[in-house]
Amino acid sequence: MKRQRIAEILRSAAVDTEVTVQGWVRTKRGNKNVSFIALNDGSCVANIQVVVDPTKIPEERLKPVTTGACIRVEGRLVKSMGSGQGVEVQADSIEIYGTADPESYPLQKKGHSLEFLRDIAYLRPRTNTFGAVLRIRHAMAYAIHEYFNRNGFYYFHTPLITASDCEGAGAMFTVTTLDLNNVPKTAEGKVDYAQDFFGKPCNLTVSGQLEGELGALALGRIYTFGPTFRAENSNTPRHLSEFWMIEPEMAFYELEDDMELAEDFLKSLIRYALEHCAEDLEFLNKMWDPGLLERLRFVVENDFKRLDYTEGIEILKASGRKFEFPCDWGCDLQSEHERYLVEEHFKRPVILINYPKEIKAFYMKQNDDGRTVRAMDVLFPKIGEIIGGSEREADYGKLSARVRELGMNERELWWYLDTRRWGSAPHSGFGLGFERLLLFVTGMTNIRDVIPFPRYPKNAEF
Repeated sequence: MKRQRIAEILRSAAVDTEVTVQGWVRTKRGNKNVSFIALNDGSCVANIQVVVDPTKIPEERLKPVTTGACIRVEGRLVKSMGSGQGVEVQADSIEIYGTADPESYPLQKKGHSLEFLRDIAYLRPRTNTFGAVLRIRHAMAYAIHEYFNRNGFYYFHTPLITASDCEGAGAMFTVTTLDLNNVPKTAEGKVDYAQDFFGKPCNLTVSGQLEGELGALALGRIYTFGPTFRAENSNTPRHLSEFWMIEPEMAFYELEDDMELAEDFLKSLIRYALEHCAEDLEFLNKMWDPGLLERLRFVVENDFKRLDYTEGIEILKASGRKFEFPCDWGCDLQSEHERYLVEEHFKRPVILINYPKEIKAFYMKQNDDGRTVRAMDVLFPKIGEIIGGSEREADYGKLSARVRELGMNERELWWYLDTRRWGSAPHSGFGLGFERLLLFVTGMTNIRDVIPFPRYPKNAEF
């Protein structure tokens, strides 16, 4: 008989039918007259109860069926007489695929801390919490592709190996085939990259934006969605060394168009989560974050406030609030500042615009005042900045001057600068960290808990 997923069985109203279910045992209890097995196959947070009559399946046969074991059950789906479930499976036969020693299986007991589960990331998807998070992660990835496809964007694959540093931060992972035990040197004693695979220094990308702009200046609207890498020695709950980024780039979009797209995009994703991930969100709301569903609805139901950076600084300084980090014009706002504006002052999401150029990237379009750039950050409750973007500088002279002003290597960026020489156009874009989005949608508080296998300093185990 063909296997049925537990989610499909529980959604169906059919009873008194023959079914086959396969999955992992969450619990087993009972007595000499009857045994109850809670079975989960990962398709939903709910288990299905399997009822075992010892006259059909002897207790000796059930001994290896312990928490963590993987089994196949054939039986009859009937209406449940007990509380807590609508239907149950009356087992006719059980096949054991794999056992789990109850003395050593790490998930034998409930209530493990998230810190403990990070140390066994290869098993944590079997828990209710991480099953819910990973199903939501899938749903959000699907919704992202669906949104952009529906709105005329092309999925554009940008390289993971690059010779440029998009953000100018320098915290990049080196890619090399050189023998690290015998590194070739030039006559000046420097690393001889001419002997390396690409013939020049190369790194893992921190962003697909620069290449994405090239796509937008030909195809009109593109988006990238892939892994990016930062070699910052950071162990905060908000940083990963490997994470995924969504980066749309749009020709003929000015800052106002960029803001409208960002708001519509975020609201669309959250509406999708509320509609398609209701069971998992309700579980996370109950177990981890009782304000989760309220915050998600808060974002969907409120227009985002557009606010000039300068005005935002004035509001913060006049608030009377004693912040941990002082804020003056020219500073990069901290999460506490961003959350104050969203949660307490405006009580809705905020898009902060027109930042000082000294704290923003070289590629952002300069305003006529010479002090600010047409940048935007979207600020959310609890999390602060969730999107960063800007209108891009389309003027060759201004862009090349800014590169020189910052001491960047023009020769490494010649191809990027050249796009401003031949058919330049107004264009804009933004970046959304996928894991940052998932922190907001799931209510988890550590970014290491919304990616299957987190990478951070001193951790690349599995």
